[in-house]
Amino acid sequence: AWRTPSGYTSFTTLIIGVFVVYVLHTCWVMYGIVYTKPCENTKFENCIKPYLAGKPRLQLSIYTALRPNADGGHTLIYKEEDFDVDSKFERTVNVSIPKKTRNNGTLYALAFVHQAGVTPWQDQKQVHLVAQLTTYMVPKPAESILAPIERLPGDTAVERPVSHWRSRLTLNVVSEEFVFDKDFLPSDVHRFLRVFQNGKKMIYLPLLFVDELSNRVKDLIEINNTRTELPLTISYDTISLGKLRFWIHMQDAVYSLQQFGFTEKDADEIKGIFVDTNLYFLALTFFVAAFHLLFDFLAFKNDISFWKQKKSMMGMSSKAVLWRCFSTIVIFMYLFDEQTSLLVLIPAGIGSLIEVWKVKKAFKIQIFWKGVRPTFIFGKSDESEKRTEAYDTLAMKYLSYVLYPLCIGGAVYALVFLRYKSWYSWLINSLVNGVYAFGFLFMLPQLFVNYKFKSVAHLPWKAFMYKAFNTFIDDVFAFVITMPTSHRLACFRDDVVFLVYLYQRWLYPVDKTRMNEYGLSYDEEEKPKGKAHRD
Repeated sequence: AWRTPSGYTSFTTLIIGVFVVYVLHTCWVMYGIVYTKPCENTKFENCIKPYLAGKPRLQLSIYTALRPNADGGHTLIYKEEDFDVDSKFERTVNVSIPKKTRNNGTLYALAFVHQAGVTPWQDQKQVHLVAQLTTYMVPKPAESILAPIERLPGDTAVERPVSHWRSRLTLNVVSEEFVFDKDFLPSDVHRFLRVFQNGKKMIYLPLLFVDELSNRVKDLIEINNTRTELPLTISYDTISLGKLRFWIHMQDAVYSLQQFGFTEKDADEIKGIFVDTNLYFLALTFFVAAFHLLFDFLAFKNDISFWKQKKSMMGMSSKAVLWRCFSTIVIFMYLFDEQTSLLVLIPAGIGSLIEVWKVKKAFKIQIFWKGVRPTFIFGKSDESEKRTEAYDTLAMKYLSYVLYPLCIGGAVYALVFLRYKSWYSWLINSLVNGVYAFGFLFMLPQLFVNYKFKSVAHLPWKAFMYKAFNTFIDDVFAFVITMPTSHRLACFRDDVVFLVYLYQRWLYPVDKTRMNEYGLSYDEEEKPKGKAHRD
């Protein structure tokens, strides 16, 4: 039932319906996060009023300790004696690094907001939070001009995580005098809320928050035995209640990803989306990401169904299919070598597997196993496919005159002037630069075949259109997600390719006698399969 056109339409409609429900549900959840119901009657006993409404004189004190509970001693590194919660500031201090921390240990920061003139340890109305100033990460290997890193068997010293210094500490306090309703107290804020009784009134102390999303990989400094002091930039700014709740949820999401195996670098890509992007643009990015996911799924679905039902390679450039398979595998290996975000790496890996399957279909390859040794048998081509292959070969002949010298020249230039971690890194970078810079040239054989046949009916247009939408969405992501510059430029290169295909679709109108993407003509589909009869 799923193989009929109506079946595909209903399945696509179902997916789009689920997508719309998902987007509406996400909007409702986001509204519930940023909106907090205030206590409407301030005289009501359920109201929790802010301590800041009394304009108390406050002090900000920051200590370092080897343990989060400060057992074993603590050291004052900074204090703001006349702390104004409405005034933002940024200070840089030098922090003494204990010997245990220098020996691949940890160090914590304890940030206190308390009454001025007394130490936080004596103030019962103080609020404090603990932030880890160190994190463990595998150091980036040193690069040299084609000098491979030699390691003995079993030597894992290069891959051992070492302690790194977080050179930024970002603090926020909710400055708005919001009155909470005890019955509608948000669960995310509850863990940051300290309430005390003042007669019949309930008062909550300042909402202090440590912005962990601001801790970026680019700010990390590797800790070694030689440096006894390291710089720490302390930043402070106010934060609205809605943004605080949103930030809490985002930090919890990043922490969950790390528990599922995301590395510090993978988590850093997610942090960059939130920290380095305007909130309104970030909201747009969420919707763009949702549409990208939808179009990705529909493109994969239509591409697979197209190749699954395809009977003839007439009008299809088999060399373009083979090149696309090779280029996607090279790009995947390059992204893996560059330790790119999983947000980019996983779709590239799935795309590579699909391209390998498409090569098997295009060349009609059958695999037979004799024990552990596979045997490959290639199918035969009919006359129309042989004519397509002749045009394809002719186009590749002219293309090779331009492509090969450019790729070899680029590889030699990189060999002489650029620095790489190893020979493998140079090889992958040279291949991927050829793919990115000149990969669009390999679309020319398909354009040439289209020109010779004066038709584009043999192309998978549904999958093409979904991919075209995603290409323009990728242009937005190119400015949001961290990725290699060459991969970013390739996103814009694909725009040109799809525009050329659209021009050919307009240039060659539909002819019902030509083959469609499944190797059938519309005239053949409309012919009755049984005997004609009179009414």
